[in-house]
Amino acid sequence: MTERQPNRRRFVQAALVSSAAVALPALAQSPAFPTRPIRLICPWPAGGSTDAVMRSIAESAGKALGGQMIVENKPGASGMLGPNELVNAKPDGYTLSQLTIGVARLPHMQKMQFDPLKDFTYIACLTGYTFGLVVRSDSPIKSIRELVDYAKANPGKFTFGSPGNGTTPHLAVEEFAFKAGIKLQHVPFKGVAEGMQSLLGGHVMSHSDSTGWAPHVDAGTMRLLATYGGKRTKRWPNVPTLHELGYETLADSPFGIGGPKGMDPAVTRRLHDAFKKTLEDPAVLSTFEKYDQSVIYMNSDDYAKYIREQYAKEKDIIEKLGLSQKT
Repeated sequence: MTERQPNRRRFVQAALVSSAAVALPALAQSPAFPTRPIRLICPWPAGGSTDAVMRSIAESAGKALGGQMIVENKPGASGMLGPNELVNAKPDGYTLSQLTIGVARLPHMQKMQFDPLKDFTYIACLTGYTFGLVVRSDSPIKSIRELVDYAKANPGKFTFGSPGNGTTPHLAVEEFAFKAGIKLQHVPFKGVAEGMQSLLGGHVMSHSDSTGWAPHVDAGTMRLLATYGGKRTKRWPNVPTLHELGYETLADSPFGIGGPKGMDPAVTRRLHDAFKKTLEDPAVLSTFEKYDQSVIYMNSDDYAKYIREQYAKEKDIIEKLGLSQKT
């Protein structure tokens, strides 16, 4: 008996050591993230202002992660083709997309493939757009006052383009028109580049968008009638805002990065930290400045909370404008 007990004790000890030896390498060897390139969807055309900003962010975030982040353009559907892809993507952190405020708005306007309150992991909010309304430099419309006068004299004849139905540039003008008591005709495009071509070609009378129109304004081929923020921009201090002209409209349009629902919290934190670090990168900040975008940072929890609150607010706005989904 005395001989067998030590043997048994040694056997149990050996088994415990063996189990620990198996478990420790398994923990130590759990794959680091990322181990392959991350796909970041930009739901707007290549060559536009959002594309440039997203590529700057992707390059910086990839460096912060010690890996590579590849931007893939999927334009159309008012910026919703990226969010749509997240619905069926694996929640492993290797498929991400830009999420605009449209994810909280468009479900009130039309049937969508996703539920913004359930189907996404909100990683970080990073920045936001400056929007404005431009006309060609040879347009007889030289101010918002003249636009309103023309539209009242010619109901439904003044046309404006935007990057898509339900986008902030679309709804800001719809809200302005509602408050001005005028009727305008909306023409949706896939992005700012397509809208600029149409405006320069005389196919629309104006275009509402983010500052992809800036080079044309600076070159003198387009005239900026108004911007939509709460205060005038540093770049165009002589251009009034719709707010100061008496037409309070949708002004803030922050955007961030999201992934599929059900992501590992550790991977979400790693991605969040990398994207947050991009906001300290001079190259990223320079790109923001080029397109008149400011830093609008929210962490994962605050970003998700913001979308929940905005979802309720957007419902009220859409109903007021008469753009709610018809059932």
